[in-house]
Amino acid sequence: MFKKILVANRGEIALRIIRACRELNIKTVSIYSKADELSLHTKFADEAVCIGPPQSNKSYLHIPSIISAAELTNADAIHPGYGFLSENPDFSKICKENNISFIGSSQKIITKMGDKSTAINTMKDAGVPVIPGSDGVVDNLLDAQTISEKLGYPVMIKASAGGGGKGLRYVRNKDALEESFNNAKAEAELSFSNGDLYIEKFIVKPRHIEIQILADMHDNVVALGERECSIQRRHQKIIEESPSTIVNEEVRLKLYEAAIRGAKKVDYVGAGTIEFLLDKDQNFYFMEMNTRIQVEHPVTEMILGIDLIKHQILCHAGFPIPNWMNNIKIRGHSIECRINAEDPDKNFRPSPGLITSFHMPGGMGIRVDTHVYSGYYVPSYYDSMVAKLIVHAPNRNDAISRMIGALDECVIEGIKTIIPFQKQILENIDFKQGNISTDFIENFNYRKN
Repeated sequence: MFKKILVANRGEIALRIIRACRELNIKTVSIYSKADELSLHTKFADEAVCIGPPQSNKSYLHIPSIISAAELTNADAIHPGYGFLSENPDFSKICKENNISFIGSSQKIITKMGDKSTAINTMKDAGVPVIPGSDGVVDNLLDAQTISEKLGYPVMIKASAGGGGKGLRYVRNKDALEESFNNAKAEAELSFSNGDLYIEKFIVKPRHIEIQILADMHDNVVALGERECSIQRRHQKIIEESPSTIVNEEVRLKLYEAAIRGAKKVDYVGAGTIEFLLDKDQNFYFMEMNTRIQVEHPVTEMILGIDLIKHQILCHAGFPIPNWMNNIKIRGHSIECRINAEDPDKNFRPSPGLITSFHMPGGMGIRVDTHVYSGYYVPSYYDSMVAKLIVHAPNRNDAISRMIGALDECVIEGIKTIIPFQKQILENIDFKQGNISTDFIENFNYRKN
């Protein structure tokens, strides 16, 4: 077992990892930028090291500073959380070169799964259904026109090294192709220093379904439920739930089998997620693999009663997955709301600033993951999420009611949050009936306060 883990992240996920380590009797080291000196994750670790100024590229993304902090504190492992360096192949490689265990994927796997075109071909070889599309990178507009005509419009242009909606364009017809192709390429080059693109057939009104997997070093892989992540704005999820309203037991088992085949194909170790698009006829297609823990992992923990972070650490420490996990059953329903410091009345403009009053709900079936408090200053340098509110109930209707009540109890003053927007979604009749897809928010009529 690891003796000391450096948490190479900030905010709620850093605090979440520290708590899991404490239960495993592992010492922890927090790193922080000067903007995060008063964040809770710096207070609850055994040690804390300042690694630089507020800017991410000079702190949380600065590999030499993080490695130095690990060596200075004699940490034998690094947990990257999500975001930042969690899927950076160079960071994984450098950790290995410095004899520090990386609680994430190897350089090889991150590189293979991080390149969307390579990932799709890898999954295709594993027998995982993939969306019809180009066979690899599309080099020029002429090829893009030929492929799009063959697939039939509409199509999606995607950045091969992409994520977060960057380098992503929906193309309704051939007249829109040239501009979309050129814009996607320029955005991909700017965002990822890689302008490679590929093209896929657009699936009309799909559901975004992801399968949580856990894999050990003994060739064991388990699938741990699905998450419904269709409620997203500009490709950023804001409400997630588990299980999905549309996935029946037959489809669930097929999704499990596909996810396990995909994980075994790349010799995966640790916690990861394989994401699919599910169409109206229950056909599913591989979309991408996230080689890290997900923001929305708590909904899986709530319906299964397990600690994913603890088991992720155990897998990387060489422990086998316990046999009981193969027979684990879904119980009830869980929903998560990402509470972001944004103003929905002003086109979701970021709302950094001082939190003057802060109260989170409690009670049966309610969980709050957060790093903020009254008197905390939300910095403008990082992701806008200030808390995750998660509920669990015997069924979906009860979970929705519980979440609405929990959001009503939230008090966050001094900044704006997207809670009013989330409440309206939860109260929407289509959402309540499970009539959702990835374009739900595009067609949602938000009533400003």
